[in-house]
Amino acid sequence: MTALERAIARPDPVHEFGARSPLYGLDRRSVGFLDVLAQSVAAVAPAAAATTVVLLVAGISPAATVLSIVLAGVLSLLVARTIAQFARRFAAAGSLYTYTARGLGPGAGLAAGAAVLVGYGAIAMFALLGGAYYLTFLVQPLWPAAGGPGGLAAALAAESAFVAVVLVRGIRLSSRIALVVEVLSVALIAVLLVVLLVRIGPIDPVQALGLDGFDPAALAAGSVIAITAFVGFESASTLGVEARSPLRTVPRAIVWTVVLSGGLYVLAAIAQVAGFDALGAPLADSASPINELASAYGLGGWGVVADVGIAASFLACAIGSTTALTRVLFTMGRDDVLPAPAGRAHPRFGTPIGAVALAFPVIAGVPFLLLLGGLDVRAAMHMTIAVGGAGYIVGYILVCVAAPVFLRRIGELTPGTAVAASASAVALTGALVTFFAVDAAAGSPALWIVLALAVIAGVAVAYRLRRGRRSLARIGSYDEPVASQVLGGVARDERSGGD
Repeated sequence: MTALERAIARPDPVHEFGARSPLYGLDRRSVGFLDVLAQSVAAVAPAAAATTVVLLVAGISPAATVLSIVLAGVLSLLVARTIAQFARRFAAAGSLYTYTARGLGPGAGLAAGAAVLVGYGAIAMFALLGGAYYLTFLVQPLWPAAGGPGGLAAALAAESAFVAVVLVRGIRLSSRIALVVEVLSVALIAVLLVVLLVRIGPIDPVQALGLDGFDPAALAAGSVIAITAFVGFESASTLGVEARSPLRTVPRAIVWTVVLSGGLYVLAAIAQVAGFDALGAPLADSASPINELASAYGLGGWGVVADVGIAASFLACAIGSTTALTRVLFTMGRDDVLPAPAGRAHPRFGTPIGAVALAFPVIAGVPFLLLLGGLDVRAAMHMTIAVGGAGYIVGYILVCVAAPVFLRRIGELTPGTAVAASASAVALTGALVTFFAVDAAAGSPALWIVLALAVIAGVAVAYRLRRGRRSLARIGSYDEPVASQVLGGVARDERSGGD
């Protein structure tokens, strides 16, 4: 027997590992790169965002729609690379909450956690509303009453039931559904956009980019709305426990989601801006831009098929956003930030069932309440995406501040990372302030809702900090190797007196 064989057969005991990970109960190392990528892509929902968010940007910044999306894409890529600094160093399920806590401590971590919960939750509501809107839009030719409150409520109920089943059954099911839906939807939309561009004919770059009559304030406000098309790209980081080779697959998924989505958005923006300019009609007044352009350029049947893909993409977004939300709540339950039931996992499916039970009634109930309150579905979508976007952006600002601090502490800070993180934090802050100034001036209540949520979150964070800083000293749990995975590993709680 060689020395290596003896070392393997009779390894020296190693006592530094626990019997189980702090995030035990989730289905560890069960999904590959494509599944992880599907999680981020589903949360972003590029097929749906390529139409709905472009429309919202056109309403805020009609002359600089394309340029706003390009600027938002560059900024999102800088943030993605900053978040990847954390994702390639440890595997977590808490996303920005865990990363910020590890960089800036409990107070900032709790603030980032509150922000990202608002972000994931509001975008999930936006996706349910968007899916219901497009489903009823498709059904209306056959059932004219479908666009009324009854039809929307029925669509919301069906979507909510489907999402709940998928969330409980496991990440492999949800990621595969999201992957298939988004691949088909994106391929369909991309082909349709290319055909539309061919039909539209030559495009004037100056007019398409909005360089004639450039307005910096409108560009900034449009860019914030455009950022909402990218938000959720980091949600792959909530699968750090469940992903195989997470330190490699999660950062790649985060960055590639921004790159792929950005390419589709620019294509979609150019096609829609150029198409409506050629028709002499305002893009912002359209009810379904892709459908109307397809009809105008002799592709009516394709428009209907595209609407099916958009509705499916919204459903995938609801699944992806709620999946991420429940992982953050699960981590908070394990960190004793939330009551212990939030950290309970399903014994069979390995899903955060306690967090699902806590979050889903709110996610599914608020869209119903908005519609029952008499709010138009498009107004409800605008409000939820604005609130969700604000939550995400606050979380991004905090994690961008946290990254240089964290990297400096472990001796791995580089000038490039410091500049990218700092510039992103400053740009996001300025864009957010500008957007809410413009949005509030237009009469939207989103700012006041965000301020109310900020006050509630601030009070909750202050109360939790005052209740016990010592118990929060280790918040931001992440996955750790366990004794059974280490050669010679002996769990700490299994040591004998002679060890």
